[in-house]
Amino acid sequence: MKTRRLGSGPAEVSAIGLGCMGMSVAYGPADADEALRTLDRAAALGVTLLDTADAYGRGANEELLGGWLGDRGRRADVFLATKFGLRHDPATGRVDRVDTSPGYVPAACDASLRRLGVERIDLYYAHRRDPGTPVEDTVGAMAELVRAGKVAHLGLSEVSAATLRAAHAVHPISAVQVEYSLFTRDVAEGELLATCRELGISVVAYSPLGRGMLAGALASRDELTEGDNRLRWPRFSDENLTRNLTLVNEVRRIAREIGVTPAQAALGWLLAQGDDIVPIPGTKRVRYVEENAGALAVELTAEQTARLRAAVPDTAVAGARYPEQALRRLGH
Repeated sequence: MKTRRLGSGPAEVSAIGLGCMGMSVAYGPADADEALRTLDRAAALGVTLLDTADAYGRGANEELLGGWLGDRGRRADVFLATKFGLRHDPATGRVDRVDTSPGYVPAACDASLRRLGVERIDLYYAHRRDPGTPVEDTVGAMAELVRAGKVAHLGLSEVSAATLRAAHAVHPISAVQVEYSLFTRDVAEGELLATCRELGISVVAYSPLGRGMLAGALASRDELTEGDNRLRWPRFSDENLTRNLTLVNEVRRIAREIGVTPAQAALGWLLAQGDDIVPIPGTKRVRYVEENAGALAVELTAEQTARLRAAVPDTAVAGARYPEQALRRLGH
């Protein structure tokens, strides 16, 4: 497994990580046995960066990872990333607010440590930013966790370049997690990416396959099962999906010419954007973690990289990446 440096320090992670959210929530029914087999296979392939959050299944995903780490004795082989800040309405189970207040930070961290069954989190993110809480206060509280030995590295997710600068001035930020793929380029590229590179901060790219659309397997909404969040997301409405699958077909065509799968072409394109980009494709199935890891063998030429970008023009993707309520939590 190839590795990439996390931030400007000595820590290295696998060049492709594993997003674990879908093992517990958001993409249809969970299958704990298959999730554990997927984690086993990822470890065997050399995937070290595992990404979770306390919001995924209201702690269930952290508990799944914690059980796997304990049962398999894999803690030393894993670079463990989790997040805090999204809080749920007890009645509906839906995220209803962002809490990055300094008083909440240590309590959230301690709860994650218990669920994960570990003494230290390798990378701890603020999942979203509450604009009513100065980021300096949030990161100051997170820095206390570093000094206490509970956290090794700090990260932020879906923040503005200005917020990143203010945070980094309080304590070094090692990674910014943001949605980044052929389908979603405007968020990362531009001022945020330039700021990350100026400050020596890695970009951890979530949903690098456009929530599965770029993998080329989805043909219609009818294939999505109950409990799949994509049924609520604008890009997967009937009208938008039809338009977006036209773009996917062009990616498929280019991938076929290259001799790789559409997922490998999309991940290969993202890896080619710089050594400071670390994709974390999510999956709950062994066959997909194997396919995704295979993208590391893809060596795209500059011409192939350009063709893939051109296959998905900047304004061609139909529909917002999140419903309106979730969009309001982004980019603060």
